[in-house]
Amino acid sequence: MNPTPPAEPVRAVIADDERLMREQLRARLAEVWPELDIVAEARHGAEAVTLVAEHRPDLVFLDIRMPGMTGVEAAREIARLEPVDGWSGCEIVFITAYDQYAIEAFEQGVVDYVLKPAEKERLQLTVQRLQKRLVQRGGQAPEAAAGPDNASLQDLLARLTTQLQGGGGAAAPARLRWIQATVGQSIQMIPVADVLFFISDEKYTRVQTATLEALIRKPIKELIDELDPHEFWQIHRSTLVNARAIAGVTRDLRGRQLVSVKGHPEKLEVSRSYTHLFKGM
Repeated sequence: MNPTPPAEPVRAVIADDERLMREQLRARLAEVWPELDIVAEARHGAEAVTLVAEHRPDLVFLDIRMPGMTGVEAAREIARLEPVDGWSGCEIVFITAYDQYAIEAFEQGVVDYVLKPAEKERLQLTVQRLQKRLVQRGGQAPEAAAGPDNASLQDLLARLTTQLQGGGGAAAPARLRWIQATVGQSIQMIPVADVLFFISDEKYTRVQTATLEALIRKPIKELIDELDPHEFWQIHRSTLVNARAIAGVTRDLRGRQLVSVKGHPEKLEVSRSYTHLFKGM
């Protein structure tokens, strides 16, 4: 049985640097929570902080990775906002393609999360949890009805910031699970496991699957940091290949190594710096 939503309209701010992702989340929320009032949308973390300070919403949906100020850094600033006119904080929901960050945050019970892509069934569960929290807050005295415990929240956000910056001691970095690629007027969510290879030029990176070719603006050097190096091998300064998709390696008449890819006719050149990967072939 779903909890009864609060009598007052629930207000929310959405923050994601991808316009199409904001539109997708807004559309999904309209399906599972039609009463939710999305009062503003932010394109980056700093704008999210400004809009929360202006609108004082009940919820804020923050993409965990945004240019400039990340969603985690924005959440830290939002948690520091002073209470005003009966507003004493808001629930924080991270939008993320990174399971490791999301699950840690959720297990702490301090914030909630939405995994990309925002699927209706999964989002429905998140909405039910949020409605329950808001009902519980609504039944508390005003001085006790603030958002998450600030000390616990700040501690969690500090640790997530460290992870995003590549620290965190022995903890393994979270790996990219989805690629967001614009195809025409829509956004295509491509599972990383389906990608055969990435090839970059000066402006774009080509994402190739067995059935789809798309372009993204993320350079190879960023993908190298976000992908599992055991799964995606760099074979050229502009090329990453899914190791499981490698069918074989041959040499052309000039002695260059060429990688054959399962499910695709294209052969990928191996630069001299990476020939050691195929030693003996």
